[in-house]
Amino acid sequence: MKMKDLKMLDKIELAKKQKNLSDEILKLRTQAAAGAKLEKPKKIREIKKDIARILTFQNQVKKIKEKETKKNE
Repeated sequence: MKMKDLKMLDKIELAKKQKNLSDEILKLRTQAAAGAKLEKPKKIREIKKDIARILTFQNQVKKIKEKETKKNE
């Protein structure tokens, strides 16, 4: 997932995407802990990075909005 893809999503879609990724990583970690061999062990790392990208983007948007409100006051 790229940042340009995140910019096209709205706030609700980002939250849904983050929840889906969190659920998926939980499922993969549970499988790994149970001793099952994962088809793509790298998938856990990729999901963690995608979640971090989403959180980073959300924080950037939040900071921009805070600056705008302070500027308007």
